[in-house]
Amino acid sequence: MIDLSRYSTGDFDRGASRLKEALWVLLRALFFGRALPVPSAVKVFWLRVFGAKIGKGAVIRSGVNISFPWRLQMGDHVWLGDEVTILSLAPVIIGSNVCLSQRAFICTGSHDYSKPGFDLCVRPVRVEDGSWVAAQCFVAPGVTIGRGSVAAAGSIVVQDVEAGTLVGGNPARFLKRVKGVD
Repeated sequence: MIDLSRYSTGDFDRGASRLKEALWVLLRALFFGRALPVPSAVKVFWLRVFGAKIGKGAVIRSGVNISFPWRLQMGDHVWLGDEVTILSLAPVIIGSNVCLSQRAFICTGSHDYSKPGFDLCVRPVRVEDGSWVAAQCFVAPGVTIGRGSVAAAGSIVVQDVEAGTLVGGNPARFLKRVKGVD
């Protein structure tokens, strides 16, 4: 049984000072919220200032929420749709020519329900080149989305996706091979 009075983040390292994190929260509210249309180039600039590694041609829509940009790496021509959430408690590596559609959720953190203290567990996520994580798809901690793959809208992806495949459902399962991917 879970006893939240025993919860602790343990040895979790936030990866930056509390001041840097507070500044990021302020800038995220100013430049990434839905209230004002802010060009992608401005958002990319601020992400880089806070340690993200981002290639050329990134498109970042309104309402994108990235918890710790210093743990984010994106290749060239990555699209982050409206209200994409990237919970980057561990590294998130996104290849080139990747689309994360509206409200996709890349999650690197969860809890160990088998431990009374509900221990925090973090694992990196990787989305490889040429992949599409469709609208409202959840990608769980530790998952790799293989090159040229598609995670269908609304999918709950809890295990690795083989390169060149389409997965969908809850939990996501193999649906078919994607044409044109070797």
